[in-house]
Amino acid sequence: MTRLRPLLRHWIAPLLGVVLLYAAYQAAAAWALGVSLRPEAIPADLGLHLVLAVLLLSMARNRWTFLVLMAVLMALLHIGNAIKLAVLGGPIMPDDALALRSLLLLLSGWWFALAALFLAVMGGALVLAFDLRPWRARIAAGALAGLVLALFLAPRPIVAGMDREFGNVVWNQRGNYLSRGPLVHLIQETARYATRTDTAPGKAAVAAAAETLEPTLHLATSRGDVDPRADDVGVPVKRNVHVILMETFWDPSVLKNAGFDRDPFDKEFRALWRQSGNSRALVPVFGGYTANSEFEALCGFPVNQDWVVFEGRLRNQAPCLPRTLHEAGYTTLASHPNAAAFWNRVNAYDRIGFNLFWSGKDFDQDDLNGHYLSDASLYRQVLRKIDPLLETGTPTLDYIVTFFGHLDYPLNDQRPVVVHAPGADPVVQRYANTVYYKTHELMAFLKQLRKRDPEAVVVIFGDHLPFLGGNFDAYAQSGVLAESRDRFDDSMFRTQYATPLLVIDGRNGPVKLGAVPLYRVPSVVLSLLQRPEPSVMDMTHMPPGVVIRPLPGLNLVLSPGGSVTACRQASDPRRQCRTAQDWLRSVSTVGADLFWGKQHVLRDDMLPAAASYRQSADLTI
Repeated sequence: MTRLRPLLRHWIAPLLGVVLLYAAYQAAAAWALGVSLRPEAIPADLGLHLVLAVLLLSMARNRWTFLVLMAVLMALLHIGNAIKLAVLGGPIMPDDALALRSLLLLLSGWWFALAALFLAVMGGALVLAFDLRPWRARIAAGALAGLVLALFLAPRPIVAGMDREFGNVVWNQRGNYLSRGPLVHLIQETARYATRTDTAPGKAAVAAAAETLEPTLHLATSRGDVDPRADDVGVPVKRNVHVILMETFWDPSVLKNAGFDRDPFDKEFRALWRQSGNSRALVPVFGGYTANSEFEALCGFPVNQDWVVFEGRLRNQAPCLPRTLHEAGYTTLASHPNAAAFWNRVNAYDRIGFNLFWSGKDFDQDDLNGHYLSDASLYRQVLRKIDPLLETGTPTLDYIVTFFGHLDYPLNDQRPVVVHAPGADPVVQRYANTVYYKTHELMAFLKQLRKRDPEAVVVIFGDHLPFLGGNFDAYAQSGVLAESRDRFDDSMFRTQYATPLLVIDGRNGPVKLGAVPLYRVPSVVLSLLQRPEPSVMDMTHMPPGVVIRPLPGLNLVLSPGGSVTACRQASDPRRQCRTAQDWLRSVSTVGADLFWGKQHVLRDDMLPAAASYRQSADLTI
């Protein structure tokens, strides 16, 4: 018994503590966030936790520093994943490391204090926990380093083996996490990340992709999809362009179970949007990651991976809409009253061609909802800043990203509750009032803007749908979405990624566009400006008869008549799925070459040279 006491004290008790922490964190995730691992995931995942625990305990100064370290690391694995799953619908992925700075910048108040405290405790625990002088500590450290090294030196067999054992469904990362557990998921996806290479596509591959994409452009020209208002396509019209990204903007009136006592949208906005046929943008993200919607709307190429393009995949000076218009004589301006470094915008905006970026420090914080500058104040200050350009008639691209609309949808005293939702969670009522004020303040701005700049092209769209409770709670209660993506029918994927889109063609008013993937918006703008020369962004013109919304691991295909097909596998044999996959392969090759590769498509003049590819819009559904 005497011999068992040191074993019990040094090994068994701390490892039992790890088991108890595992159970406690999983219970907390299930109770507070509705995230519960599948029972079959627990044995392997808990086993890996214990293997890691043995190695760390072998290096630990004592069992107490070890338990603190494990508590912090496991909180990140279990609670961090559960929070991201509840809010954004997916678990933590390796690419999130690039976005960590931006995610921290988004926090404020006690949330920021809590995050800072957590990071400080984790850093302190890592520094104080280890003593590598004992021989067993050095052996454990070597073993741990060897395992990590193997993960990066031989990731492909690791990925293949873990995929066979634990499965992998790219479009359903929530399901992946729940069937794996946090540590298995982290190892499996880190190995997959290590298999990715940043080898830029070669000249031959880019040329083949460009050649594959060319027929759809010629077909668009031959069938007459040019702008019918372009009486003289040889003379571009230098009208101003105003693009407004509305933060977390969506139409909540479809939530019938909420019991709204009035339309959440301002009635004048509702009427104006109705004139557009209630057109919708098919966006690449849900619940967050605004920068990916920005990239598509400005650069004309789709995002279909779980990464933030601005953070790591936009390395070149790129011919996006701002640069294209700048080279045509426009002044190009971006406005967003947040920290300039958020989502790496200060660098990304420069690379895509903005002359000037007004960020948070350039705006008076005179009307805040929580810590978000109101749309009314933002619009007023932007209009004051661009007024000299409007006065002189300088052609201008004016791009505005609103800030008001983030969780948890705060309102100040000047914005009382006007929309009541007695049948809904409070977050739904707060969001409904948020969109009321967003649409109301937008209409006040549009009246001034259209009076000052009546010929301008104005583009307004939402970047993504809102978080309205964990596991799509408010959506599921009204039957808009299911509780998890693996229960979605095909049309629910369209709903999850469709936000209001309003394009105003000067005095001609709203344009009826139907459902337009956000990456096609730059070509729509250039069409309305009657610019006849082809742009590299026109290379994403879709094949005839389909609208394609690429998503991570899934292609959403809309066909005439309103049918929706969710192609959940790259090998899906259905005709429309093969068409979408072949098209996406070529588009992805050109996009990789253009944004982070050697830009063969530009340097080697691979842009198809047809006389006119400009169309007013793609096929819309």
